Amino acid sequence: MSLRQKLLLVALCTLALPVAGWLYVRQMETLLRQGQEQALTATATAVARSLAVTDVPLPQSGTGWYVQQALNPITVDGYGDDWAPMTPWSQPLGKQGKLLLAEDDSGFYMYIDVRTARRTRADAGDANALSSDHVVLDLIQGAQHRRYLLASAAPGAFTAQLLDPPAGDLPDRITGQWQEDGSGYHAELRLPSGLGLNALGVGVYTAANGGDPVAAEVRPLWRYSTNVSQELSRLAPEDTRARLLTPSGWLLAQSGKLTTSGSQPGWLSSVVYRSLLANPLEEAEPWTTDVPRLDLPEVQSARDGTSATVWRQGEQRDSVVLATAVPVERDQTVVGVLLLEQASRAVPLLANRAFLSLLLTSFGVMLVAGAILLWFATRLSLRLGRLRDAVERAQLNDGRLDGQWIQGHFPMAHAEDEIGDLARSFQSLFEAVGGYTDYLRTLASKLSHELNTPLAIVKSSLDNLEHAELSDEAQPYLARARDGVARLGTLVRAMSEASRMERAIAAAEPEDVDLADVVRGCAEAYRPLAGTRSLECALPHQPLHMHGAPELIAQALDKLFDNALSFTPSDGWLRLSLRAIDGGAEIELANQGPPLPAAMQGRLFDSLVSLRDKATPGDAPHLGLGLYVVRLVAERHGGVASARNLEDGSGVAFSLRLHGMPRQRLAG
Repeated sequence: MSLRQKLLLVALCTLALPVAGWLYVRQMETLLRQGQEQALTATATAVARSLAVTDVPLPQSGTGWYVQQALNPITVDGYGDDWAPMTPWSQPLGKQGKLLLAEDDSGFYMYIDVRTARRTRADAGDANALSSDHVVLDLIQGAQHRRYLLASAAPGAFTAQLLDPPAGDLPDRITGQWQEDGSGYHAELRLPSGLGLNALGVGVYTAANGGDPVAAEVRPLWRYSTNVSQELSRLAPEDTRARLLTPSGWLLAQSGKLTTSGSQPGWLSSVVYRSLLANPLEEAEPWTTDVPRLDLPEVQSARDGTSATVWRQGEQRDSVVLATAVPVERDQTVVGVLLLEQASRAVPLLANRAFLSLLLTSFGVMLVAGAILLWFATRLSLRLGRLRDAVERAQLNDGRLDGQWIQGHFPMAHAEDEIGDLARSFQSLFEAVGGYTDYLRTLASKLSHELNTPLAIVKSSLDNLEHAELSDEAQPYLARARDGVARLGTLVRAMSEASRMERAIAAAEPEDVDLADVVRGCAEAYRPLAGTRSLECALPHQPLHMHGAPELIAQALDKLFDNALSFTPSDGWLRLSLRAIDGGAEIELANQGPPLPAAMQGRLFDSLVSLRDKATPGDAPHLGLGLYVVRLVAERHGGVASARNLEDGSGVAFSLRLHGMPRQRLAG
């Protein structure tokens, strides 16, 4: 990863700022919600207490029968088609029946649905009517009540049988319609309006199950009250919707409507708020549907005496609604539940404004920080690039360091920061290494020059001793001294030759050559020298071009062939091959002979290292410069020289991996 990429990664860490701000805005939105929850709950509690202490008629604790408002005219025919909109809120009647109650200006309606598989039929006026399947109806008007028997032996109209004497204004005659199907029967009837019923008793008797034939479950009647709604509108705050429910959730009164002030924001602000800023919101449908009963978790919680709040989606875009449910208590008994709802755009508006301000600030900070870091990274990269170029220019083509350029032109050596310290360290290092390298490069020539004079003195002294009379015991020592002087002279000349070879290899000029032609020409020249030994040459069929010095490559092959020839027996074999590799070429010369010692494989290509037998007195010594030259040629071509034993143990192989010499750039 480059320095710019690393600093870009550091710049991306500034993204933590908008993330932290986003979390802060969400926390702020939560705190705003909590403040509104506490305020609305306190308001709802005050309204509930006011309802409890006034003369508002509230339901008593327990269960009751709820009378719905008939929105459409009801025809008494014994069928439930007219009751379809109210059917979802039917009330259970015993174990097998359901009851629906409704009223309008025309009267009070009742629909009874009983499910039973076995039927015992009789008309209400028959003597066995109480022992057949029937319904007992108990009408209660204040302290007065009167019971009626509803039964029919066949579908059609029926007339209720009176079970009690006349009482108050309760009717003496009740008629209705009776219908049956395969699973039970239905009874539908209408009572005149204005009876003032405050309670109702209904009992279903099934002959197959037995029981009390005149028993009826008496419950108070609950209905929507316009008077209570007016009182509720007087107590409830403006811009809120209030609903008074029975503990079981039946609607008794409601007032107000949800309104939001201010201009309506755009759809983008709404999406941002709901997807990024708003805490979870409940669905609005259970609250907005116009139904006679609300069976919500908040109502159940208030019925148990605990206030509950919920945030839901508003009917208008980008609005939220806070709803709270509080119990209405009389004599420490929950007699109702008050729902208070308030719509607001303040919370989304403040959250959106804070988030927008945060985005703008964060974007500005990130932009400035990114620009500063990019400028810093660019400047740092340029300075490091200058330092790198200076390091590369400090080395000449022959491998030496340009001490004069280092002392006078090394960049940023006067800077006061850490890069200046690094530049000064490089400058001091190059000066020391350059001086030491120059010393090592001239050491061989200096030694050869300095040793020539002492060797000449020793040689002349030995020549004079030959003319002196020496004993027979001294003659061998004189011969050994002459041989040693000859070897020292050869060594001094080799040291001087090695220094010249290094300079010659470093100064060689490259050109584009075909390695196949170079290797082929060398192989043809080696065949007469191989004598009785066999020489194989494996070359590619296509030309293998490379930018290099062909004379250096041929010189390296000469050294390898001379080395291989000295170890190959007279009837042995040699194999020269050339093949292309990734990014270059490999020349390998294998020969039959003894394997390489394991201890010497890492030192074969060093200077003055040889594996040949020590020469006998009088023979020319072998100084081990051939493989050293091979290594220099390989390194000059960006490659490496190596040696290995063949897998079958028949000999060794020396390889020369070449990648080509760099092309010189034209000065512009």
